[in-house]
Amino acid sequence: MTQMQLNLSRCKHAFSIDIDTVAGLIAKTQKESGEIPWCEGEKTDPWDHTEAAMGLSIGGYLREAKQAFEWMARIQLEDGSWYSSYREGVPEDTTRDTNMSSYIAVGLFHYFLITGDMTFLENMWETIKSAINFAHSLQAPGGEIYWAISPAGKVDTMALLTGSSSVYMSIKCALAIAKQLGYNMPAWQEGLKKLEHAIHHRPSRFNMTKSRYSMDWFYPILSGALTGEKAQNRIERFWDKFVIKGQGVRCVSDRPWVTVAETCELSLALSAMGNKNLSEAVFSWIQSKTNEDGSYWCGFTCPDMTIWPKDKSTWTNAAVLIAADAIYDLTPASRLFSHLFWEAYGFSSWCGFSDKRYNPN
Repeated sequence: MTQMQLNLSRCKHAFSIDIDTVAGLIAKTQKESGEIPWCEGEKTDPWDHTEAAMGLSIGGYLREAKQAFEWMARIQLEDGSWYSSYREGVPEDTTRDTNMSSYIAVGLFHYFLITGDMTFLENMWETIKSAINFAHSLQAPGGEIYWAISPAGKVDTMALLTGSSSVYMSIKCALAIAKQLGYNMPAWQEGLKKLEHAIHHRPSRFNMTKSRYSMDWFYPILSGALTGEKAQNRIERFWDKFVIKGQGVRCVSDRPWVTVAETCELSLALSAMGNKNLSEAVFSWIQSKTNEDGSYWCGFTCPDMTIWPKDKSTWTNAAVLIAADAIYDLTPASRLFSHLFWEAYGFSSWCGFSDKRYNPN
């Protein structure tokens, strides 16, 4: 395994994060095919597989990350989607989810920011284009993204705020990739504009029963759909609903279950806004939530501190690495979710991208 040099001095000074162990857990769980399941013996879904590949890239496992993306390219369906879950490469849940299917664009742009590998980006372009076209094809007239096509082939017209916000980030990254490669994708730009408008102004378009979930709170900010004062107001409005100070973020507001992944993603959203101090404080809360080998718990209940589930999940540990990178600048991809990065890159709300190209070197 080839590992790159990382800027770990500040990270190791602040917290005892064992980057090698955390990334190594993901690498050890990865199959020879490139597939990355949730944990040993569990299923694989395209979104968490991509998240785990990003963790590999941060940890310096670049060959393994590349293999993860190549596995996805090999099993992509004709319409550009993936099934919602696989086990040993065999489809399990044949739902085709727009969020799960488009997130590969985020993973590949993340990989590019670290490696500057234009050749691999070009080789993966048709995979990216098909994936984003699939999600875009399920955009409602009001701008929201329908969440999936059922195993029976029926479009489920429910839209999820978390999922649509994640698709927003995926389309942004796909447009950034297109700009790097010299492609103009006006339909994606228009779709992004409509989606942003829906997130800002049409909350009733989304399944409001999911507002119990903390991801519905911070994903519009994490994705960059909400920035500035609107982002700050949203953080303040729902902070007490989801945050247990000193412990982390509830997965669901009316349950005592705190998850490490959601806590890291809130930290990442705060970093994206530029609030590094609060981001680091939230991140510090989960530093004691580790197994003996240095990997992180999936979740725990409060106040009794029962660890549940016991799984050492690849995507949870990847979320830790992504959040740490955003705080401590471990790799050139540390600013992937930064709102200022997207402004500097040439992205402007409502109009897409300028002609600027990003040089990771």
